[in-house]
Amino acid sequence: MNDYNPQKIDEKWQQKWEEAKIFEVQKDPKKKKYYILEMYPYPSGKLHIGHLRNYTVGDAFTRFKRMCGFQILYPMGYDSFGLPAENAAIDEGVNPEEWTNLNIDIVRNQLKRIGLSYDWTREIHSHDPNYFKWDQWFFLKMFEKDLAYREDSYINWCPQCATVLANEQVQGGHCWRCNSEVEQKFLTQWFLKIRSYAEELL
Repeated sequence: MNDYNPQKIDEKWQQKWEEAKIFEVQKDPKKKKYYILEMYPYPSGKLHIGHLRNYTVGDAFTRFKRMCGFQILYPMGYDSFGLPAENAAIDEGVNPEEWTNLNIDIVRNQLKRIGLSYDWTREIHSHDPNYFKWDQWFFLKMFEKDLAYREDSYINWCPQCATVLANEQVQGGHCWRCNSEVEQKFLTQWFLKIRSYAEELL
């Protein structure tokens, strides 16, 4: 058993999977469609054990649904158009776009090495103009239909990350990312009238 080399075996089978394109969506009208999307990682650094936990759960569920006969769309992308990546680049003293693209390459390689079954032909980067132009288009459509509006409100503010936090990102009064004490700020914010179209999303 001295010849057992798990890294070599992993690389061999991952290469075969990639060559066979087994995780790419094959349009099959006889199969039911199923879409699985996990939270995209921030490409502000390398993955850690928490990422491994989150993404292996989604991957296990995806493989289960495939074995149940579903046609699965399981893409991966990077939440790269935001402050975590920019702040990390500033801390490292490098250009934010270069830092982001470097980390995307590192994270993609890590996810592939884990053996996760994403359809890599569907990969997106939220800082890509071809992607965020559609975010802008959606926002303008919502604004035109009076579903987006501005209002003064208290928000959760992390002074270390210099960003607004959702309630779910505040843990015990502290930022989930850097553990700084969260402040309440009264600012003008954009809101969406989600209740006006919630039924359509169900």
